[in-house]
Amino acid sequence: MNLRQIILLLFVVLPGLGASALSGYYLLPEWAALDAAYQRYRQVIESPSSTQKDVLITQTVQDIHRINCFAEGVGVLLGAVIFSIGIHGMCTLPQKKS
Repeated sequence: MNLRQIILLLFVVLPGLGASALSGYYLLPEWAALDAAYQRYRQVIESPSSTQKDVLITQTVQDIHRINCFAEGVGVLLGAVIFSIGIHGMCTLPQKKS
């Protein structure tokens, strides 16, 4: 492995993989929380005794989780793009003639 490959590996490939993995790690529990909040929201909407305040509160809670899932999903995609750029850079480096 030459110096350029090591630099790409350390400064592009591994950080991209790490960012994608870290965002994915935080995305999975947030997704579960979004699912639970959405189920609660559906229950409140379908309940005849719920007030407008109850509906707004549960809608806000599920919207918060939805925005967090979106942000973590963008982090996963951005990390994957950085990782892909690093792999592409490693593959297109000129080979040494020995």
